[in-house]
Amino acid sequence: MSDSLDARTRDEIDDQVAEAFDAYLSDRLTERGPLRTALTTGRGARVVLGTVALGALATALAPGGIAAICWIWGAIAVIDVAWLWAAHRR
Repeated sequence: MSDSLDARTRDEIDDQVAEAFDAYLSDRLTERGPLRTALTTGRGARVVLGTVALGALATALAPGGIAAICWIWGAIAVIDVAWLWAAHRR
């Protein structure tokens, strides 16, 4: 009985967290910022999503070692920030 109560409690907490996160994201998307500006200027989020997808693939195929993975994600962060900054400046 205790396990089913714990499972129900976890499910309720997960639902509440998901609802709060959805509300937070919808509020954030109404605010002006680099991502919102990029989305409204028609540039879309393809570059950001593409770099994240390539980063996930590169992480899976990376030759062992944390250093290689840090370099991969560091480069992705630089590319994404530069892209969003350029979109914000327009």
